[in-house]
Amino acid sequence: MAEVTGLSVARRLDRCTVLGPGVRAVIWVQGCPLRCRGCVAAETLPFEGGTAHTVEELTDWLCGLPDIEGVTLSGGEPFSQAAELASLLDTVRARRPELSAMAYSGFRYEALRRGGPDRQALLRRLDLLVDGPYVASRQHGLRWRGSANQRIIALTGRYADVGTEPDHSAGVELSLEADGSLSWAGVPPTPGFREGLEERLAARGFVLRAEERREA
Repeated sequence: MAEVTGLSVARRLDRCTVLGPGVRAVIWVQGCPLRCRGCVAAETLPFEGGTAHTVEELTDWLCGLPDIEGVTLSGGEPFSQAAELASLLDTVRARRPELSAMAYSGFRYEALRRGGPDRQALLRRLDLLVDGPYVASRQHGLRWRGSANQRIIALTGRYADVGTEPDHSAGVELSLEADGSLSWAGVPPTPGFREGLEERLAARGFVLRAEERREA
């Protein structure tokens, strides 16, 4: 793998139940080379910005979280920081081997398999992958994904039965931050969710931090 220098992170969340199996921590990385029309997290697309974290910092954070089943990697585009995330999963599992790993990618699984060694290394460390670009015209209330072209792919036996479970929206979660602002996570089941939610909350005096995963 390429030399690991650290990760650019848009946001972290300690606990989430709508972006993968069980209770999960979530890391949204900063930066994506794709520009899916209707992306609900446009703030994560530029490679500029984000907060720099070392692998060691994120490992300590993840390993210190009680009662989580695993970590979900989103963004932005996780496979744009594949070497760093593969290294992170290695260091986390050296301390907590029971934690599972899931990632979102705007690239198709077949393309990632043909990609460079860093992308292949990250794939080998994942239990689940949601692949494919978000397509607004195919928006649908599906489990953990925004449009019907996207797939949930089990890469290990841990979640081999995921394809047999009900395929309906897991919804979204709102979190009240210490500063009084709101953030949210999840996959909106309908188009225009972000805009509508922002308008309704703003009318009631709330500030929304909609740093949700990119639907791609």
